[in-house]
Amino acid sequence: MEFKDYYETLGVARDASAEDIKKAYRKLARKYHPDVSKEPNADARMKEVNEANAVLSDPEKRAAYDRLGRNYHAGEEFQAPPDWGQGFAYSGSGFSGAGAADFSDFFSELFGHAGRGRSRSGRAHFDARGEDHHTQILLDLKDAYHGATHTLHMRVPETDAHGHTRLKDRSLDVRIPKGVREGQLIRLAGQGNPGIGNGPAGDLYLEVKFRHHSRYRVEGRDVYASLPLAPWEAALGATVAAPVPDGVLEVRIPAGSQSGRKLRLKGRGIPGAHSGAHAGDLYLVLEVMLPEANTPKARELYEKMAQELAFNPRQGLQS
Repeated sequence: MEFKDYYETLGVARDASAEDIKKAYRKLARKYHPDVSKEPNADARMKEVNEANAVLSDPEKRAAYDRLGRNYHAGEEFQAPPDWGQGFAYSGSGFSGAGAADFSDFFSELFGHAGRGRSRSGRAHFDARGEDHHTQILLDLKDAYHGATHTLHMRVPETDAHGHTRLKDRSLDVRIPKGVREGQLIRLAGQGNPGIGNGPAGDLYLEVKFRHHSRYRVEGRDVYASLPLAPWEAALGATVAAPVPDGVLEVRIPAGSQSGRKLRLKGRGIPGAHSGAHAGDLYLVLEVMLPEANTPKARELYEKMAQELAFNPRQGLQS
């Protein structure tokens, strides 16, 4: 996926004011709107302009994009870090310009859930429900096994009496339920924007992301964990202690095991979200590790194996 420079798309500087962005958008919209433009690529350019404006005209989306975009240039290969959106809350009032479905994969990767919860307004007595917010929460895998409580630090939009929006720091203690999955949304009722008049507050949606771990990989509720073995443990069989997300297990290794073999431990993956729900499975992926021949004794043992074992790992590769 390529990084998109929204400032370049609108032709404005990174420190452009909200008014500068509005003027640039209107100018480009007049140039590329499909109903009036004679440019051969008007439709595609208009979609790009709408997408850039949807981000840069929104204070919280622009703040998050600015933090991310300092290290990238247009056209560079891009993949959003798993925790990039943590600490920013996006309002759910929809997108300006074209609908989100017309926007690029780049936009969807960053703000794909931003419109998940939409405000529901009522006109009577000028009451209105507050906007829903969306942000990410980064968890350790063990939190999904046991549940946890975390303090979430966010920057949320706040509108003053003059209609100006600024970002305000906010902290919130969040209880993480046992059995959460990556990509799941945790709804915190009433923790979004305050309502207007007697309207209720909106909700806050937390999208669950797991921190990268060198040994673990998650697919739904199934967990894959690498398990290093000594050559003799793999060849002769053994019972070894295997660190797993919820503790340490004693695991029997079958004799003659090779690297890449998977041992399935049924029901030891991420637990079910409620009583009676099925848990995932834990797969231990065996990885045979070779001792270094960095001492005279080690070299002697390797040389003895080379002489006495009739072993050719490339046997059968010849046509």
